[in-house]
Amino acid sequence: MNDFLHTDETARSANGSAWTKSSLSHANGNCVEIASIEGGQVGMRDSKNITGPVLGISREEWRAFLGGIRNGEFDNFSA
Repeated sequence: MNDFLHTDETARSANGSAWTKSSLSHANGNCVEIASIEGGQVGMRDSKNITGPVLGISREEWRAFLGGIRNGEFDNFSA
């Protein structure tokens, strides 16, 4: 896994695209945002801390994660 953390505001996105938050996110701000970041990876960050760390994962890992969500593999983690 090619994870990395950024603590710099410049880690926002490599191609200038905006960070995206799920349309199912609640108004309380407890959300995860994603964006394309340098190195062709998908960046994930806490929407309450936009200048904080960014977790970078490969596109393949992102697709596997989304597939797991679609298959219900993470349903036992919900509150």
